[in-house]
Amino acid sequence: MPGGGDSIASVSSALDDPQTRTDLAATRAGALRWLGGGAVAVVLGVLVGVATARVTRDGGERVPGAGLLVLVLVLLGLCALVVGVGSYVRVTAWTRGLGRTTWQPGRLRIAGPAALRVEPTGGGEDVDLQLLSTATWRTRAVQRLADADVRIARVGDRRWVLTADGAGTVYGAKEL
Repeated sequence: MPGGGDSIASVSSALDDPQTRTDLAATRAGALRWLGGGAVAVVLGVLVGVATARVTRDGGERVPGAGLLVLVLVLLGLCALVVGVGSYVRVTAWTRGLGRTTWQPGRLRIAGPAALRVEPTGGGEDVDLQLLSTATWRTRAVQRLADADVRIARVGDRRWVLTADGAGTVYGAKEL
């Protein structure tokens, strides 16, 4: 966020910050990619299944591995759809939560692979969090923020999001 912590005080909610809106849009785009990829995989699986059935019905030879391909495409597509829906629901809840709160600046301390502690900059009680994501790349991205200045916001009951300058996304966490 350009201008550092000064611009935090000038907004009425975390959602009023342009960087927050950009980070949420990037997170939402990731959810939509999962949804789109899952839908494409399911449709492709169905089309391959229909084409294979038609070839076989019209007297052609069976296509080796077509059934397995259909099964894999449909199952992976359904999994991707579930991940996409979950991610989209989560980012929607975060958006609503960020509209009701402000960012709190702090310093991130890493206590383990997904265990975090944020020490508020202006004093106050430390916030112990567990990262919600189990994706290795997201966990490592947060670990690279160790000892960095971050912004956190409570977005629900025991639910928080955090971000940092240049992160390009928001990370979900829950209180320990």
